[in-house]
Amino acid sequence: MVFLSPLLLLSSLLAYPVLGTKTTLDPHTHRELLLNGRPQIGLWKSLLKEQKTRDEQAKLSKIQDNIQRPFYTSSKPLYEAHCFPQKISHFDDTVNGTFCQRYWIDTSFYREGGPVFLLDGGETSGQDRVPFLEKGILQILSNATGGIGIVLEHRYYGESVPVDSFSTDDLRFLNNKEALEDSAYFIENFEPPSSIRSLSSSNALHPNNTAWIYYGGSYAGARAAHMRKEYPHLVWGAIASSAVTHAQINFPQYYDPIQRYAPENCINTLQAAIELIDHLLDQPEPIPRYLKGLFGLEELLSNEDFADVISGPLGYWQAKNWDPKVGSNEFYSFCDSLTAKGASSKLGLIRIPASIIYYGKYIKENVVARCPRSEGKPASDIEDCFGTSQDSKFRETDLEQTWRLWIFQVCTQWGYFMPAPLEGPRIISNKLTLEYTSKICRQAFPPGKHFTVPEWPDVEEVNQRGDYEIEYDRLAFIDGDRDPWRPMTPQSDWAPRRKSSVNRPVHLIFDGVHHYDENGLEDHSKEPPRIKDVHELEINFIQEWIAQFNEQKENIN
Repeated sequence: MVFLSPLLLLSSLLAYPVLGTKTTLDPHTHRELLLNGRPQIGLWKSLLKEQKTRDEQAKLSKIQDNIQRPFYTSSKPLYEAHCFPQKISHFDDTVNGTFCQRYWIDTSFYREGGPVFLLDGGETSGQDRVPFLEKGILQILSNATGGIGIVLEHRYYGESVPVDSFSTDDLRFLNNKEALEDSAYFIENFEPPSSIRSLSSSNALHPNNTAWIYYGGSYAGARAAHMRKEYPHLVWGAIASSAVTHAQINFPQYYDPIQRYAPENCINTLQAAIELIDHLLDQPEPIPRYLKGLFGLEELLSNEDFADVISGPLGYWQAKNWDPKVGSNEFYSFCDSLTAKGASSKLGLIRIPASIIYYGKYIKENVVARCPRSEGKPASDIEDCFGTSQDSKFRETDLEQTWRLWIFQVCTQWGYFMPAPLEGPRIISNKLTLEYTSKICRQAFPPGKHFTVPEWPDVEEVNQRGDYEIEYDRLAFIDGDRDPWRPMTPQSDWAPRRKSSVNRPVHLIFDGVHHYDENGLEDHSKEPPRIKDVHELEINFIQEWIAQFNEQKENIN
């Protein structure tokens, strides 16, 4: 046995990278900057660099600590990740091999013959969905039916990565067709780990013998609907929550529910402020620069980038949740700041109302202050965090650049660019055009050898799967009435009206935003009445669906 000195042990540990330790932002920040409203990619990248420095310092500290306490072990997580050998491509015969598609499973409620509930991880790490096994929709339905709960991580997200980079070529397998086939292949070939639970037979959970119910929210909600319609022999039923089954390129309607349902005084004030801001941006210098200075963004060169930054707080509307521990009430803090009483100011000969003064103060303290600063280089730091003029900034393709994933899907198939409306009242600047909001596609994804991002997203690839009219027996649609994504769902005001039934349930949650049914409390009796109601509704129709499965199974046997 050879003993290493602490110094030699330290140097040997530092010489070899630890697998699976890529730097990531915390899930809340990641979602806030990339998935709620307009993506703030520059700030995301700057915060990632800052986090990487902290991670390296923490890693060094931990190594030194382990030298002093070599027998220290970390606690075991409640739910461990398991590995399913998934095909890199189901359709390209020139590509062989598999990758580890992660999943998490809970069998604590399982009774022989009970269903399997599969929750689609969607456009984020599957780890972020694991809490729903413990006290969310998976726990609720599994407990009510003696079922098994599974969270399945989406290809390319989290650690389920089949490639070595996120280049244009390596992202070519990130598409609807491959991802849907992933779920089908998983369901058809799934066998639970022997360490979890032994079953009476090896094929007990095959969809011929057990009802599989698919759940997803938002993008994953659309996938739930598509899975039920396209793989009915595998998916017995599905709940599609906030399911964006309609894709479109130009999506200014995202802001309509905010203008309709947010506090009236806040919206009126914001509309007036944006109108004046656009007027000031159209003036000759130095007026635009002075205006940006009120927001802490004097060094930001582009008026369009400035308009984009100050639209950021609108994403907080989507971040709301009935459980404040899950969501955020920051939208109302923004409104409180915007509508605070105060004196106006002067910008040259132009009077600046208090609302813009306070708007600027909010952005300066809550957005600009997050931008990491280098001593002596504040101007370049502001451009790094918020500028979009340099294409090279968006060309990094290493596996830590996870911002590229959903943006790639947006650019290739889903669209959802969020410019200002061309007419009518608005709460974002008219500097945010379709050209500006879509330019990231051209900046980030240059043509590769095997794949080229289309000029505009192929939204027909999504819409031909059912669009607003998609329906099927045992396919439920659950939505929030004031969700900014509802215009893209089958319960949009533009979609055909539906009548709810046990086999084709539809439900609109009052005062609900984005997939409000997905999370729950440990004590469900303490949930708000409208949330208890939707969970009870889901339990009732799921129980009926399970009874239908068992009846059909008996008739076949």
